[in-house]
Amino acid sequence: MIKVFNSLTRKKEMFKPIEEGKVRMYCCGPTVYNYIHIGNARPPIVYDMVRRYLAYRGYEVIFVTNFTDVDDKIIRAAQEAGEDVGEVAERFIAAYEEDVKALGVQPANAHPRVTETMDDIIAFIVALVDKGFAYEAGGDVYYRTRRFREYGKLSGQSLDDLRSGTRIEVDENKEDPLDFVLWKAAKQGEISWSSPWGEGRPGWHIECSAMIKKTLGETIDIHAGGKDLTFPHHENEIAQSEALTGKTIANYWLHNGFVNIDNEKMSKSLGNFVLARDLMARHDPEVIRFFMLSAHYRTPINFSDELLVSAKAGLERIRTAVASLVHRLAQTADAGMTGPWLEKIEGYKKQFIAEMDDDFNSANGISVLFDLAKEANVYAREQQTSTIVLQAFLSLFDEISTVLGLSLQSTATLLDDEVEALIAERNEARKQRDFQRADEIRDQLKEKHIILEDTPQGVRWKRGDTT
Repeated sequence: MIKVFNSLTRKKEMFKPIEEGKVRMYCCGPTVYNYIHIGNARPPIVYDMVRRYLAYRGYEVIFVTNFTDVDDKIIRAAQEAGEDVGEVAERFIAAYEEDVKALGVQPANAHPRVTETMDDIIAFIVALVDKGFAYEAGGDVYYRTRRFREYGKLSGQSLDDLRSGTRIEVDENKEDPLDFVLWKAAKQGEISWSSPWGEGRPGWHIECSAMIKKTLGETIDIHAGGKDLTFPHHENEIAQSEALTGKTIANYWLHNGFVNIDNEKMSKSLGNFVLARDLMARHDPEVIRFFMLSAHYRTPINFSDELLVSAKAGLERIRTAVASLVHRLAQTADAGMTGPWLEKIEGYKKQFIAEMDDDFNSANGISVLFDLAKEANVYAREQQTSTIVLQAFLSLFDEISTVLGLSLQSTATLLDDEVEALIAERNEARKQRDFQRADEIRDQLKEKHIILEDTPQGVRWKRGDTT
């Protein structure tokens, strides 16, 4: 049974979806005014893993993540570039999709946009006004925060605590300094939409409430996002949605930890960020994903190029173990004796599931993967191997890699005819004791990033570093 740490209750709970066998999951997406940095990349990687694992455990997962395609930052970026807001948004939506695809993130079932949800957002605000939870002032519309008696339940703070501990934007139109904006009156020359309160555009928080209601319903199973969204964004979503419907907006709240540089949160405002696409130009995107999943999603993770190099070495150890199994399978003709190996492999599978069932602990799941790789290396060195055991190892590697969104056999079938011919020529040179020619071929293959290993079972190869 899967256990989830629920940020709302601040404890682990047994996961029970609203509808048996189906999970409705929403993850807050990017505001598309620039390329994403590596900190922005952590949520899509983490929640893609969660989605994959839920599917692995037999659930049908409906996964939705949004695009904020109109916002103060996008308007400012458009003005600086001399472009329309829509042009800026489209460019960075395309860039985001390209970046996360390279990082192994599957497309969502739906990608709602603010500009395509405007009628729903306006209708949502109208309903809040009608119920007395919102009011119009000077063309703006504000949410009466104190009217929602459970405000602060996600962040675990009272309204007075929040008021004293949070920077509050001064606005003479507000009834209360803690009230937050649902609709902004248009400024001269800004993009805007018609509404009952005049020309304007929505505030940030209302968009997700409207999109969730439109795409997934009034109550969903999982709402996910970065830890920095807990307050005020997610707190305000709860207030808006639950005031309107009288129902719980989400049964489980998941929040991932920050990506830090020198133990300081990575952010564009601090200027200490690294763009994901720049990092992927220097490192294999799968290594970046492996690095991200090597820590539990709720813990902060420190970033450095040195740690990525270490992650690369770890991933390569696992891939080498898989390559050894593929190599032995090609040399093994029959089922042979399985001994205790099938039981051992099944034990690793159960251990992986147990770790992942415990709040999607990919860090411990990867530890199981390393242990499986060590066991596979032991078996690959056996004098006699069984096709059944080799295939069982490879099948489990495939299952785990699918959950983690990694390819572990990507190098197993990449030898082209030229390289195969060179390996055959080298083998013949060794038989003829022409070691000079054999060494020349080894060096030639090394230039092609093919590393040969001479084993008692024959020549084994793997891809080397191409950087």
